[in-house]
Amino acid sequence: MPSRFELHGFAYSGPTYKVALALSLMGEPFDYVHVNMMGGEHKQPSYLSRQRYGQVPLLVDRNNGRQLCQSAAILEYLADMTGRFGGADLDERLQAREWLYWDFDRLASPLYKVRVVKAGFRQAAPEVVEDCLNAARNALGVLDAHLAGRAWLVGEGATIADIDIYGVVTFSDQAGIDLTGYPQVEAWVRRVEALPGFEVRTDLLPMESRVAA
Repeated sequence: MPSRFELHGFAYSGPTYKVALALSLMGEPFDYVHVNMMGGEHKQPSYLSRQRYGQVPLLVDRNNGRQLCQSAAILEYLADMTGRFGGADLDERLQAREWLYWDFDRLASPLYKVRVVKAGFRQAAPEVVEDCLNAARNALGVLDAHLAGRAWLVGEGATIADIDIYGVVTFSDQAGIDLTGYPQVEAWVRRVEALPGFEVRTDLLPMESRVAA
C-alpha cells in the first residue's frame, strides 16, 4: 500500500526539509518526488497545475486528494491531520502560528538569501549580503532571548514552530553565521535533534525520487 503522503521537493530546499522533518517526527512515511529545479521542472504547466506558485514543496495527501503549497501552511495541516506538534491548546496553537509568520518575515528570508548567494546559486552586491546577515543575526538574537529559561518556543513541548524555525537555523553555517554567539539557540538545536524520528536533511531528501521504505 502506498504511503498516505507524497512530498515533491528539492534536496537543497529549506522549506522542503521543514516538511520532510515534520513527517519524520510525526512518524509518517512519505514517498519523495525529486523536482528538477535546475532544469526548470517547477515552472512547467504540469507542475504549476498542482503547485500554483511554481515552488517547492508540494505535499499530496492521497487520503483525500489535497495538494498543498507553502511549508508553513503544510505544517499546520500536518499538525491537524496527525494531532501532533500543534500545541496543547488554542493559545499554544496561535502562538505557534505567530512564530511561523515571524520566521518567514524576520529570519528565513535574509538567512536563506545569504545561503544561496554563498552557495553560488544567485548573485548579490556585498552590501546586500551584509544587510541580510545583519537582519538574520538580529532575528537570531530575538530567538535566543526568547529561549532563555524555556526548552521550546511554545508551551512545554515541541511544536510546528520549533520544526519550522529549526529548518532555517540548521543552515546558519552555510550562511556564514556562527551559532556559538547564541547559546540558547544552540541548546535548543540540540533538543530538536534529540527528538524521536529526527533525521538530517541529507538523509530525508535525496537527489532522486524515492518510495517510502
